Amino acid sequence: MTHTVTIEPIGEQIEVEEGQTILQAALRQGVWLPFACGHGTCATCKVQVLEGDVDAGEASPFALMDVERDEGKVLVCCATVESDVVIEADIDVDPDFEGHPVEDYVATVTNIVELSPTIKGIHLKLDRPMTFQAGQYINIELPGVEGPRAFSLANPPGRADEVELHVRLVEGGAATGYIHRQLQVGEELKLSGPYGQFFVRNSQDGDLIFIAGGSGLSSPQSMILDLLEQGDSRHITLFQGARNLAELYNRELFETLARDHDNFTYVPALSDVADGDDWDGQRGFVHEAAKAHFDGRFAGHKAYLCGPPPMIDAAITALMQGRLFERDIFMERFLTAADGAGEAQRSALFKKI
Repeated sequence: MTHTVTIEPIGEQIEVEEGQTILQAALRQGVWLPFACGHGTCATCKVQVLEGDVDAGEASPFALMDVERDEGKVLVCCATVESDVVIEADIDVDPDFEGHPVEDYVATVTNIVELSPTIKGIHLKLDRPMTFQAGQYINIELPGVEGPRAFSLANPPGRADEVELHVRLVEGGAATGYIHRQLQVGEELKLSGPYGQFFVRNSQDGDLIFIAGGSGLSSPQSMILDLLEQGDSRHITLFQGARNLAELYNRELFETLARDHDNFTYVPALSDVADGDDWDGQRGFVHEAAKAHFDGRFAGHKAYLCGPPPMIDAAITALMQGRLFERDIFMERFLTAADGAGEAQRSALFKKI
């Protein structure tokens, strides 16, 4: 049995199947609702029920307080419907969001590459092409691991029948441990996608700055490859941060792109150069490399940040000191369960991003 959910103020209608959450139904029908953790702990997806009967599900009492439940609020990542429903959501309609529906895929592992001592590149062949925006991510199911895990796509949309992931080994992590130690070429995995609101805002003027740390290079790689393949004329600058030379992966790819494209600049930076590293490039944290390159002045640019939370926060501070503000900065934090992945993925400096 299905019920209709009307989403105000945009007036979109979706069909929700029995047992399906409102968020699952919306994403699979190409309708975006704000969300972050996806399992009822961050409150990003809170909406007001205006009409109809809704089961709030297993929402955390910290994310959805009793008084809010009494007022008719629910979290769409947990809530299921028991009748036709009207909800009101806080939605900022982004003109650059293409709204590709989430679908299920079967993928075969075709290659596993050691990108660095802690990061592996996983290449998957899909059973059919996936339409997505560069910068988005997938959820993948792994044997013996409870619940799907999210990984950003490193391949551009032009290579729609394959998936490239950059996976950092997390100490004690069930999913990354399986991928690094057990995953085999030829293995079949189930995944779904695309998800996410991290993509280039092509309608906005300004040259582009990408700041990436660790395996956070995946999304910027997808975005940059897509922009260059499309012949984008804006100047693109990538700052890639790593601890040492061994961790600075895909350097040759970006050096080649910089030679082949006049509008692309590549600036790698090492924060802890190892003994024996033959390195004459930037030293220090990646946000410091960005400040040095632009002499601390970022006005007129749009910035895209992807990496661990401390890198994101340091980069935001540097960019804002250099005259970029909330409307100019977009980000994707790489959080693990150990980092507190259940928390909303947005900087404390910004109310909304």
